[in-house]
Amino acid sequence: MASKRNRVKVYVLKEDQQWGQLGMGQISSSYIERLQSVCLLVRSESDGSLIFQSKIHPNVPYRKQQGVLIVWSEDENHGVALSFQDPAGCREIWEDICQVQGKDPTVEITQDLLDGPDQFDEMPSTSSLVELPNCELHTLEEIADLFTSVLASPTRKERLALILEDEDYIKKLLQIFHICENLKNIKGLHNLHKIIKGILFLNKTPLFEIMFSDECIMDVVGCLEYDPALTQPKRYREFLTQNVKFKEVMPITDSKLRQKIHQTYRVQYIHDILFPIPSIFEENLLSTLTTFIFFNKVEIVSMLLEDGVFLFEVLAQLRDKTTDKNKRRELLFFFKEFCGFSQTLQPQSKDALFTTLLQLGILSALKILMSMDDFQVKITATDIFAYLVEYSPSKIRIFAMEEAQDGEDDELFINVVIEQMISDTDPERGGAFNLMELLRSLLDVDNMQLVPNECEISEFLNFFYRRCMHNLIAPILSTTSEDRDEEDYSFGPDENKNCLNNYQTAQLLSLIIELLTFCVQHHTYHIKNYILSKDLLRRVLMLMNSKYTFLILSAVRFMRRMIGLKDELYNHYIIKGNLFDPVVNAFLINGTRYNMLNSAIIELFEYIRVEDIKSLVAHIVEKFYKAFELIEYVQTFKGLKIKYEQEKDRQNQIRKNLHSVLYIKIFCRDANGMEEVKADMGRKKKNDRNSIELYDLCEPFSNFSYLTSGEQARQRKWYKGKLSIMWPNLLLREHLRGQQNTKEQSLLSIK
Repeated sequence: MASKRNRVKVYVLKEDQQWGQLGMGQISSSYIERLQSVCLLVRSESDGSLIFQSKIHPNVPYRKQQGVLIVWSEDENHGVALSFQDPAGCREIWEDICQVQGKDPTVEITQDLLDGPDQFDEMPSTSSLVELPNCELHTLEEIADLFTSVLASPTRKERLALILEDEDYIKKLLQIFHICENLKNIKGLHNLHKIIKGILFLNKTPLFEIMFSDECIMDVVGCLEYDPALTQPKRYREFLTQNVKFKEVMPITDSKLRQKIHQTYRVQYIHDILFPIPSIFEENLLSTLTTFIFFNKVEIVSMLLEDGVFLFEVLAQLRDKTTDKNKRRELLFFFKEFCGFSQTLQPQSKDALFTTLLQLGILSALKILMSMDDFQVKITATDIFAYLVEYSPSKIRIFAMEEAQDGEDDELFINVVIEQMISDTDPERGGAFNLMELLRSLLDVDNMQLVPNECEISEFLNFFYRRCMHNLIAPILSTTSEDRDEEDYSFGPDENKNCLNNYQTAQLLSLIIELLTFCVQHHTYHIKNYILSKDLLRRVLMLMNSKYTFLILSAVRFMRRMIGLKDELYNHYIIKGNLFDPVVNAFLINGTRYNMLNSAIIELFEYIRVEDIKSLVAHIVEKFYKAFELIEYVQTFKGLKIKYEQEKDRQNQIRKNLHSVLYIKIFCRDANGMEEVKADMGRKKKNDRNSIELYDLCEPFSNFSYLTSGEQARQRKWYKGKLSIMWPNLLLREHLRGQQNTKEQSLLSIK
């Protein structure tokens, strides 16, 4: 039996410098006694006759090309090429040649051509050596082997693709497919599967145009049913013709559009047959097929966009509340798929499409659909809304602000979105999470732009905080309401469970807090006013009573974000409300467990220590240090105490220095100055108790000038101690004297 491994075609260079096929057979290498050399022999597969014999010359350059070709020139204008069916056979013969010449088999050329003429440059291209056997039933195996061999060589693939384009070869193969099916020729069908798959892997658009035409595409699908690796053929054609039903939600009168939709679906199906599980190693193997599908989708979207009546009718029926429930669902599914196709458009075309959709009232339709009780309709409408937000959040914001001019709060589109987020019935709150991300995109100032004559950031945020924010925080305010018993209150679908310990409710509250945390970071002015006016942080921290750690962590992150801004208004609000108390309680309840809650709270206090936020450091140490005093596995709390004491020492030093300054300024006055102070205090003696004390204190100084230096020193030492007690009086005296003498600095300027 002939070996595929050793099958080879022999080509010789003719006088017209074109390659001619000498024959095909089995190649071997053996020592010929007559020639006293190792020779290459090619014998016919049919009768064993010798087709080709060539001595392996020790000094002739041989070249291996494309993994399946060996080319050399025995003399001038006498080139020889061996085209192997199997790369392994080529490699085996190449090793024999290299062994004779004493060369490393890893080289691509056996001789150094730098000192002589490059014989290979004088030869014509070997890419023309690829030849397709005649398309007949008995040659299917040979054709299949050819496709297997050329896939490793880009040049041979190109040549084979050109041959298939020029000839009506593919249609002949598909005719043989019908013959094999009628004859139940399984071997032939297996070979056709390899051939058709090989043609697809050539990755050429002109070949796809032939294979995916109405005439050929179902036969191509039929060939792919007979995978040799399967014991039984698949039933792809049965699925496409019987199971798949094409639904026209609106009549499509354009036959070209209908044909393009059918073709795109079937080609996508073929792609999924070949690659049911995507692989990073195969991502470029059918890149042209992926591009073919891409441009088909672009063409479908463009044709629908040109038909303005079609889209207008679809949206009109979606907005019509009398539309049949099943009809509306099919229209919506179509529209979602249409928007999905639109993602393939170029930016200019996409802009034109979505501008048209907005003009036709897509957002008004979505507002109605998202308010319906049908779960599938809600989810699909949300997906379409996501496409619009991704395309242009700015246009959504403009629509929302224009709508607010005449609409009631409950009817506003943004409030409808918030309501859907709050009322999501998914146990994991998947829908609520998606809607929260869409709201985040709308509230992200980084994608807001300045529009003519107005600032979009200011306009939209003013609108949102005035008309929508109260709906967003409603679950938090209701959950933490002080006029209802927590055990009796439940916010969510299960009214018999405690709100904070209801998993669904805790998930919702966590999502809302995460969005508020985002607002704290990006809306410093608007959210600050809202937090302070609504006492919102205190309400959020009340949620730390929940049994769910993820909700407690959300509350800690919210507070951490506020502190991270290092805004003294926030700090004063936290101190005044004693809002560290629930955080400290949660930390103590958590105990010695090393978990995310422990780390998050320690990080909060560590940030305050590192950034040395003095007001918060003092508040924490004075109010809570006893609770942290015994914690030694981190140095955060001892570090806070050190910061506090350092600041306290610094303040004491400032006061001490100020005492010294006052002492110098007061006791170094001359006698006239003391008399002036005495007279000034005497005028205020009857009405000012502090002035009376200061007058008495300053009385002895009027006689200092008459004392000896030693007596003056003793007197000053005694009065220095007394003056340290009378600090406020001296401050008053210094202030009054500063008003009378403009040449001296005031105490404030000295400080």
